[in-house]
Amino acid sequence: MKKGVIITIDGPSGAGKGTIARAVAKRLGYSYMDTGAMYRAIALLVHRDNVNIDDEKKLSRTLLETHISFKRDRNSNLRVLLNKEDVTEEIRRPEISKLSSDIATYKAIRGYLKKMQRRIARNGDIVTEGRDMGTYVFPDADFKFYVDASISERVRRRRLQLKEGGIRASLEEVKTDIKARDKQDKERKEAPLHPAPDAVIIDTTRLTVDEAVEKIMSVIMEE
Repeated sequence: MKKGVIITIDGPSGAGKGTIARAVAKRLGYSYMDTGAMYRAIALLVHRDNVNIDDEKKLSRTLLETHISFKRDRNSNLRVLLNKEDVTEEIRRPEISKLSSDIATYKAIRGYLKKMQRRIARNGDIVTEGRDMGTYVFPDADFKFYVDASISERVRRRRLQLKEGGIRASLEEVKTDIKARDKQDKERKEAPLHPAPDAVIIDTTRLTVDEAVEKIMSVIMEE
């Protein structure tokens, strides 16, 4: 394969795009960028500092003073740093997840993170996952994928993820949350969630992670 390749994997919450993207990056020896974690980190900052996100000047000033980075721990797990503080677990709290979806509707925040994401990926050889990677941030990406799954399967996966993080939630609570996030993500004015016209769509409802990864790898290796 050529050098400097950018691969985007988009999709809704619970579709498995994060797990799949990490596995694809590992297979290729590429870097991996979790853009959802970036929005969660900004949401945590807004929550902690009680930032008025409707005050564009104050919001812009806050963003300019904010630094988000990633590092690997001794087990090769990705850790998220907000102004050098490890917030990996904290940004997964349900209220931060909800707030991250809210702040993603703001043009200033999307613009700020788009610049950061493009800077991180400037040398390519990277797998990026999120909700607007192939449509808004990297419209000229070499490979684009859109990962989806049935609502019931997405609810099951999301609930399991929360449980593993020590957070209890009923199936109905998780389903309500996912439906609300879907509606907000798909109907927002700024870079709404939808597959890029040239994205390969993969339904993971009945696929294992390995099977989904193989589908993506087969497309990539055909080139």
